Amino acid sequence: MLRALFSLLLLACLESHAQSVKNFSTAASPQEAGFSPQRLSRIDNLLEEQVRNQSIPGAVALIVRNGKIVYYKAFGYSDVEKKTPLKKDDIFRIASQSKAITSLAVMMLWEEGKFLLDDPVSKYIPEFKNPKILKSFNAKDSSYTTEPAKGEITIRHLLTHSSGIGYAVIGSPEFNAIYARAGVPSGIGNHTQVLGEKMKILATLPLRHEPGTAWTYGLNCDVLGYLVEIWSGMSFDRFLATRVFAPLGMKDTYFYLPKEKQGRLVALHGNKDGKVFKMKSPPYDAASPDYPNLDGRYFSGGAGMSSTVEDYAKFLQLFLNGGAFNGTRLLSRKTVDLMLMDQLPQLPTEFGLGFGLETPANDYNSPKTAGTFAWGGAFSTTYWADPKEHLLGLLYTNIYNNPNGGLDEKFEVLTYQAIAD
Repeated sequence: MLRALFSLLLLACLESHAQSVKNFSTAASPQEAGFSPQRLSRIDNLLEEQVRNQSIPGAVALIVRNGKIVYYKAFGYSDVEKKTPLKKDDIFRIASQSKAITSLAVMMLWEEGKFLLDDPVSKYIPEFKNPKILKSFNAKDSSYTTEPAKGEITIRHLLTHSSGIGYAVIGSPEFNAIYARAGVPSGIGNHTQVLGEKMKILATLPLRHEPGTAWTYGLNCDVLGYLVEIWSGMSFDRFLATRVFAPLGMKDTYFYLPKEKQGRLVALHGNKDGKVFKMKSPPYDAASPDYPNLDGRYFSGGAGMSSTVEDYAKFLQLFLNGGAFNGTRLLSRKTVDLMLMDQLPQLPTEFGLGFGLETPANDYNSPKTAGTFAWGGAFSTTYWADPKEHLLGLLYTNIYNNPNGGLDEKFEVLTYQAIAD
């Protein structure tokens, strides 16, 4: 019952605001967008303190309401070693925020009749036929035994992370070893490899559980990126550049940055003993910290993209508008409804087709409204979009394994407490 009410609420919110925003403009004042300027200044205090205490190198924060930019500021440094001031249009590694963009591409092709959501993946990538479940694992030599799965992985399973596919490097010790032995990468910094070749190898490896029976974060969106290539007949980077980024005006979003933009890449930082430092060694997977500046051909739909806060806000506004932005419609309003509907009612995880969801079941956790969709990236970027409040919030920094957690939640609180209409 609660999940049904949630879906009706989301539909009403999207319908009331559909196509009302063609592009962003700046609010004449915070009051025009229903915010208190005095209360918004608490965000300044928070981020200035975080930089001063060396908890983060720097951050860019963006708040948009009703298509108007209410708050857009940069704090601290893009490179703490060089003391380079961070700018609002600097480019960040967005890691897992790539997943929602990949999901959009997939659903655009679904609208063209290229596939059905419950089609088996093996219909398009035959190597996925007859999947197997991990039964036992020998840590001494990474050998293992399997048993046949009862069902096949579907496209819907990939979009909802319920396929049973795990992650390389950041998954369980067993699957880290299995993927490493097979040469399947995490998707970050694997610039000389080819996506399709690695996804065919992944297809032969065991699953963590039966498809559709649990939520497991994994390489699902990398498989989806390869499927986009199969369905569209284009390389994944080319599809996104021509079908998504150009229409939405996302001029600074790439897998690998062109030379003229490489100087805008924010340095990747770490945190040791409570102090930030510039990373010079691979964070994992033998990936160069400067992987976005490499000349690469591996297009990881799950983790490989870099972007600016404003570019990603345009992507999110598309969903608040019911599928249209910048004078262009990429999705039907009904497709957006489907993507933002809980697809896993039988599981405790609230997840749509590409997004984590705020539903009546978990709404007590935060000030975000039921209907909000959100996610983040491994290098401390985060976003949420609230259809009822017509509100976007994005906070970007680039720091790996930040021990000072809670910054994104504090940013949410300070955004919502500043609403004064």
